[in-house]
Amino acid sequence: MSPVRLPLFPLNVVLLPGADMPLHIFEPRYRQMVRDCLDAKAPFGMLLALSNGIAGTGCTAEILEVTNRYEDGRCDILTVGREPFRVIELFTEEPLMRGAVDFLEDRPAPLNPLVSRELIELYETCHTLVFDDYPRDIDEADGIAGIELSYRIAAKLPMDLLWKQRVLELRSEAERQERLVAYLREWAPHLQKSDTERARAAGSAEALN
Repeated sequence: MSPVRLPLFPLNVVLLPGADMPLHIFEPRYRQMVRDCLDAKAPFGMLLALSNGIAGTGCTAEILEVTNRYEDGRCDILTVGREPFRVIELFTEEPLMRGAVDFLEDRPAPLNPLVSRELIELYETCHTLVFDDYPRDIDEADGIAGIELSYRIAAKLPMDLLWKQRVLELRSEAERQERLVAYLREWAPHLQKSDTERARAAGSAEALN
């Protein structure tokens, strides 16, 4: 398949397939991009902006709706991630960056139900520690039968952006789940420690009062 040319929106976020992302559009070049995409019912590409450039792998964003329009031309939109892609060539002659991209498909690989189950358990632990609320959006059946579990979990948690980028770049659900389990195994104890320290600090403050 020949490369597809996409308008590109570099930003300090990682959009993952299936994840919703609200965006505030204020720069003139991106206002025009949104108008063009709405008119053509076409997506744009989102790439992680780094201190030394942009990531070479991104995800297409479909505009679901314009949630707010401002008198000065700004707007708020709700997007959802669709297809991972790799940038083959960048075009930067115009104010709006564009790229020739290849869409990326997953390699078939069998899922390990034990890994999927552990991933869900770690997700529940980390979600509860971060948000002080037990998640109700993912259950064990997703981990065994669903192939989008890794994307869904990585999108829900405030993970390090470079780790989210690695999740996006991996080309099998099995490998993504294994990598996420390794990451969350290390992250959960740090979250637990932070939670304990906050509780101690709050208890000390109450004692002083």
